[in-house]
Amino acid sequence: MASIRSLTICISAMAACLPSAGPARAQDRAVGLQTPSGNIHCQYFDYDKQISLRCDIGQIATQPPRPADCELEWGSAFEMSARGNNAQRICHGDTVMDKSLPVLSYGGVWQRGGFTCTSDQTGLTCFNADRHGFSLSRAKQDIF
Repeated sequence: MASIRSLTICISAMAACLPSAGPARAQDRAVGLQTPSGNIHCQYFDYDKQISLRCDIGQIATQPPRPADCELEWGSAFEMSARGNNAQRICHGDTVMDKSLPVLSYGGVWQRGGFTCTSDQTGLTCFNADRHGFSLSRAKQDIF
């Protein structure tokens, strides 16, 4: 129940919870994917017509500097909505890492709600309907 846990964390640290970062939202079951290595997990959210995709990385090689306004976890979570140029690294107090998510094999493609993700041995690339998104791996995380 990541969404309940994130709500509790955000309530206890309200100053650090930004609307753009948004905690994981409740839905019937997790919808998304994980990479074959298990290092990257993504979940699709459709809550009150607010469609988003969030991907978390378990391990990254280099920790980016934490912004002054982030009092929670930083560096390993990325989120975007189905349209627009809004992919971003987010400050978060929860995770979408879920071992029950299906594995997207190397060379595989996952699509849902305007998002497309492709998996290969060097990482995962996801983009929205406007072709903005992120490429994620242990070594490097790029937003485009």
